[in-house]
Amino acid sequence: MPTHFCTLFSALVGLFFPAVTGIMAGSNRSASLKDTQRSIPIGTLSATLTTTAMYLLSVLLFGALSTREELLTDRLLTATVAWPTPVVIYIGIILSTLGAALQCLTGAPRLLAAIANDDILPVLNYFKVSEGVEPHAATLFTALICIGCVIIGNLDLITPTITMFFLLCYAGVNLSCFLLDLLDAPSWRPRWKYHHWSLSLVGALLCVVIMFLISWSFTVISLALASLIYYYVSLKGKAGDWGDGFKSAYFQLALRSLRSLGANQVHPKNWYPIPLILCRPWGKLPENVPCHPKLADFANCMKKKGRGMSIFVSTIDGDYHELAEDAKTACHQLEAYIEYKQCEGVAEIIVAPSMSEGFRSIVQTMGLGNLKPNIVVVRYPEIWRRENLTEIPSTFVSIINDCIIANKAVVIVKGLDEWPNEFQRQYGTIDLYWIVRDGGLMLLLSQLLLTKATFESCKIQVFCIAEEDTDAAELKTDVKKFLYDLRMHAEVIVVTMKSWESHVENSSSSAQPDDSQEAYTSARRRISAYLSEMKETTEREGRPQMVDGKQAVVNEEKVDKFLYTMFKLNSTILRHSRMAAVVLVSLPPPPLNHPAYFYMEYMDMLVENVPRMLIVRGYRRDVVTFFT
Repeated sequence: MPTHFCTLFSALVGLFFPAVTGIMAGSNRSASLKDTQRSIPIGTLSATLTTTAMYLLSVLLFGALSTREELLTDRLLTATVAWPTPVVIYIGIILSTLGAALQCLTGAPRLLAAIANDDILPVLNYFKVSEGVEPHAATLFTALICIGCVIIGNLDLITPTITMFFLLCYAGVNLSCFLLDLLDAPSWRPRWKYHHWSLSLVGALLCVVIMFLISWSFTVISLALASLIYYYVSLKGKAGDWGDGFKSAYFQLALRSLRSLGANQVHPKNWYPIPLILCRPWGKLPENVPCHPKLADFANCMKKKGRGMSIFVSTIDGDYHELAEDAKTACHQLEAYIEYKQCEGVAEIIVAPSMSEGFRSIVQTMGLGNLKPNIVVVRYPEIWRRENLTEIPSTFVSIINDCIIANKAVVIVKGLDEWPNEFQRQYGTIDLYWIVRDGGLMLLLSQLLLTKATFESCKIQVFCIAEEDTDAAELKTDVKKFLYDLRMHAEVIVVTMKSWESHVENSSSSAQPDDSQEAYTSARRRISAYLSEMKETTEREGRPQMVDGKQAVVNEEKVDKFLYTMFKLNSTILRHSRMAAVVLVSLPPPPLNHPAYFYMEYMDMLVENVPRMLIVRGYRRDVVTFFT
């Protein structure tokens, strides 16, 4: 008996519900109303109260006039008991049906055209109309749907389907009101003073409950269809942000997540790279190209399965008041580039007097809490010698020093033009020249490279640089144990390198031929010429020696030692890693009281003849952990 009652009740709800959907007719034609904020609430509530009273009165009158048997068997009981003749009811049914049909044929096409005009569903572009023009195409489409429903010839089959869509619509409206009220959105100011979020929640839940009462199978299909439409809109829709309740929920969730992260350092197990990518640090790209085409490919290589966020930054030299509009245009171009490269990231454009000052502002202020960028990615300035012998070196050194002070890791990409894309599979090895402790960043980057299809066929080799008197076997054992504890698979190779002191003692002996020897000799000659010019300028002007605008004394022996170290390291790389897919090496910090020009000579010596290299400097914390 209870099951039979539930079946009858759900069938009656499904059949009767479309009769009360006319209360939304005013909302569907809101564009034609003079004052929508006043007319829709008054009209909707008045229609709801009036129809409810009429339906309850009908129930009482029919119950008083007829027996239960007549109510179940006589489909036109109204005509049977009508006064003075049943024809009145027949005419009323015809007029009511025509009125409802005309109401649908005037409201639904306009609603369809409005959705098309808003670009919410690109598939509906055929129904777009200009303002003030009748939606003929939408009306024809609506009429065809109505004719199809009439041809079916079974209202008992059609009405539950219509009921589902109406209930979904009402549930969506209630859910949006519930979210906006619950999340205290500042712009949510309903005129109805008795409104409360609990009413909207109850309304949404009632809609869903009634849907399941009518037919659980229809409900599941309707929810699945609505989910597919929502996914299609979010994927293909071109409409702007309409301020829906879910966006407000996402915003509040993001704020709560940011607060929960706090300002404390993230544990190495939960550490994610958030690269800050300098798009045009040296400014030598075509004006309509917002970023180097391969930078987004490299940024994706720093993320595991694409998870993470990149911040693409570019600077415009000049005055902010004069170039604010140019910065907005450049930001839109950079956003389009990021979207085209399918990289998860955001674009930022900074206007500053110079690249150095702009970057200094970025590195201090970019990000919130623990969502600040932790790695600065910059392209190696291979063009510095032929473009600008003073500005680019000083900017390069300034960027590195700012990163060290701000405790940001640095990754300098040499050979970016040859960096492989996702379709260029690499073979061979990924070689790490581990010189200084960097918190494991270089090791982590090599592991992230292996997660990409481009490098998944490569193997990792770790080269430990040691002096001649170091116990190579013990060092190799320690490093292998360290990598095992980190759950990283790599071959460990210990390479001994002659110290500077040994080089000075044996400088009189003939040097063995080396691919880097010529570059080393040329670099020494250029540095000597630069030093001589500095001394001549100092003596001529009668002032203390200046290094990059600051008073300092250059220690020539330390300059020779630094250049020799870079030379020997480059020779070692060329001897062991000439065929490597990519080489990772520790970034030496700029030495104190060395001109920026000298540092660029050191770096050029380090990367000489190496086609693809990542020069990495970690920061004062670990990014890998021993613990599972």
